[in-house]
Amino acid sequence: MPRSSYTKSLLGPELYQKVRKTKILVVGAGGIGCELLKNLVLVGFANIEIIDLDTIDLSNLNRQFLFRKPDISKPKALVAAATARHFNPTSGIDIHARHGNVKDSVNDLEWIKGFGLVMNALDNMDARRHVNKLCQAANVPLIESGTAGYLGQVTPIIKDKTECFDCVVKPAPKSFPVCTIRSTPSEPIHCIVWGKTYLFGKLFGEDDEDMDTEELDKAKAGGENAEEIENLKKEAAAFREVRKNLGGEDGPQRVFHKVFNEDINRLLAMEDMWKKEGRVKPVPLEYEGIMNESFATPPLRQAAAQQPNVNGQAQTNGNGTEKKKGLKDQRELSLKENLELFIDSCKRLSARAIAYPDIPLSFDKDDADTLDFVLATANLRATAYGIANKTRFEVKEMAGNIIPAIATTNAIIAGLIVMQSLNILRQLPSLSSSSSSEASTSAGPAIRSVFLRTDPIKPLGHSIPAKADPECSVCRDVYIPLKVDLARCTLGTFVNDIVKTWLAEAEFEGREEDDEEVVEWTIFEGGRLLADPDFDDNFERTLEDLDVKRGKMLTARDEDGKYRPVHFSICEGDSQASIPYSLPSTPPLIPLLPAKPATREPSEEITILDSMPPATSTSVSEVTPISSNTAVGTKRSAPDDGDVKDATAEEEQTKKKRKVVVVDEDDDFEIL
Repeated sequence: MPRSSYTKSLLGPELYQKVRKTKILVVGAGGIGCELLKNLVLVGFANIEIIDLDTIDLSNLNRQFLFRKPDISKPKALVAAATARHFNPTSGIDIHARHGNVKDSVNDLEWIKGFGLVMNALDNMDARRHVNKLCQAANVPLIESGTAGYLGQVTPIIKDKTECFDCVVKPAPKSFPVCTIRSTPSEPIHCIVWGKTYLFGKLFGEDDEDMDTEELDKAKAGGENAEEIENLKKEAAAFREVRKNLGGEDGPQRVFHKVFNEDINRLLAMEDMWKKEGRVKPVPLEYEGIMNESFATPPLRQAAAQQPNVNGQAQTNGNGTEKKKGLKDQRELSLKENLELFIDSCKRLSARAIAYPDIPLSFDKDDADTLDFVLATANLRATAYGIANKTRFEVKEMAGNIIPAIATTNAIIAGLIVMQSLNILRQLPSLSSSSSSEASTSAGPAIRSVFLRTDPIKPLGHSIPAKADPECSVCRDVYIPLKVDLARCTLGTFVNDIVKTWLAEAEFEGREEDDEEVVEWTIFEGGRLLADPDFDDNFERTLEDLDVKRGKMLTARDEDGKYRPVHFSICEGDSQASIPYSLPSTPPLIPLLPAKPATREPSEEITILDSMPPATSTSVSEVTPISSNTAVGTKRSAPDDGDVKDATAEEEQTKKKRKVVVVDEDDDFEIL
C-alpha cells in the first residue's frame, strides 16, 4: 500500500488534494529549512520551490542533516532538494531548487503570486521583512518561524486577518559609542568588536581614509569627547604607516608595540578621560615581559583589591595552569599564548594579503586565521583593561553573532510549520469571511501562533494572533502590480497616465460621490524623490534611466497626508506591446490614513490687567459665525493675478527649494 494512501486517509480527500496541488515556497535551506523540506516531502506536498543564497559549511553538518561532508561549498538549496527527494521517491513530488537571493529582481510581485503558501526559514531580519512585504502585497499566506536555543515560534501571517511581521516593533540592534570601543572598553564584547571591526580592518581590510574621517567627525558632532576624537584621527594616520611594514619579519611585533603599548600610554596621558566615574585606567603591555613570563598581569576590575600575580602563576586574567584543561576551543589561553597567537595570526593574514593584494580580507567566523586574530587581540586588549578573557568558542559566538541552534528545536518547529500549513490550507475557502469566528468554526481550529518554551510541564504554548496594526506602513498600504517596459516608459507617462488618470478613477474611502477633489501625489522610489506637483524635471527620462528596476516599488503619497500610500510594484512588461505598461482592469480602494491623536496647543500666558479695557459695541450681526467643519487648508494657495511677475532663472530655482516632509523615520529622501 503506497504512502499516499495513508496520508489521504489521515487528511481526508479534500485537504489531500490541496496538499498535492498547492504550490509551496520555502525560503531558506538551513537548520529549519532542511527539517521543513523533509517534512513537506513526507506529507506529500507535490509542488515545492526552495531558495537559498548560502553554501554548505563544515559548521552546518551537526544539525542540517540533509548535508554530508562531500557537500561542503555546494549550494544548500540544490543539495537539500536532491537529498529530500529520496524520502518519498515514488510520490511524484517536484522540487524546484534555486541558488539565489529572495531579494533578487526576478523575485517580484508576479513571482510570489504564483504560490499558494510561503514558509520562511530565515535567519536575518532584512530578508524576513522583504518576504513579509511581498506576501502582503500579493495576498499570499505566510508562515514565519524562528528558533533560539531551546526556544522557538511559528506565526501564521494572513493579510487582513492577522498582524504582519512589521506590525510588531522590533528591538534596535545593539550598538556602542566609538570612544567606548576605541578608548574605554569595559566589557568583553567591546574588545571583540574592536578587534573584529576596527583593528582587523585597519591592518588587513580596505583602507578608506575618507570613511574613517567621516565616522569620527560624526561621532564628534554627536557630542563625544572632541580631544579624544582628534587623538583617534592621529592614531588612524599612524596605523597606515604600520600597515605598510606589516609584512616584515618584525612587523607583527611592531604592531603589538604600537597598539598595546604606545597607544595605551597616549590614552593615559589624557588625564581628563579617566576622571569619569567607573573608568579603569589600562596597563600598557610589554612584549619581552610577557614572553619571558615576568610581566605582572593587571587584576580584573571586578577584583581590583587583589594583588597582581606574575604571568603563569596563580589564577589571573587569562592565566592559570588549571584553565589549560578541556577542549581546544573551550580552553582559556594564557597571556603568553594569546601573544604568540597574535604574532602567528598576523603573519598568516599578512601572507594572504601580500599574495592577493587586490582582495581586501574580511572577518569570517569560520576562517581560522581571522578568528585567531580576533581571539588574540580581544584577549590582549581585555587583559590591558582588566576585563575577563574569553575562550575561542565564546569569541566565535560573540563575533559571529551566532544564535545557539539545536537540532531538536529545529525539528519541533519544522513539524509545527507543516501542521500550521495544513490548518491554513483547510481554511483557505473561508478566509474571506469577515468574521474570524466563522472561519474557525466552519473550517477547523482557529489559526494560532505556537511557541516552544522551556517549561518541562507544558513546553508548547499558543496564542491567537492579534489584528493588524491600523498604522502599519506595510500591511495597511495599497499595492498594485505594474507590468512595464522600463526602457520605453517615462516618468511623465507614469505620473500623467497612471497616477493622475488611472488612479484618479479609484474609490477613495470617505469621499462623497459628487466630490470632485483632486488628490495631488508625490512620487518616490525607496528614499528618492522623483516627482511632485512642483517638481517635474525628470518627466522626460525613462524609468530605466532613473535606475528604477524590476522588483522595486514606485510609491505615490498623498500630498495632504489624507490617504494611504499606493505602491506600484514593478514587474516585467511586454516590450512588444503598443503601450509600455499594463495595469489591473479596475483601480483599487484607497483607504484613509488613521487619524493622528490631536496635540494640545500650549495655552496663552494669562495677562493680569491693571484696569478693564474699554467696552466695544459689537452687534450680533457683525460677528461672523464659525462652522465646526471649517478647517485650515494645507494645499498651496494659487497666486493672485496681481502677484504674477516675470521670474528669472535664478528665481525659478529658488521656487523649487522647498521643505520635504519626512513621512517615515527610516526614509532618507534624495532629490534627483
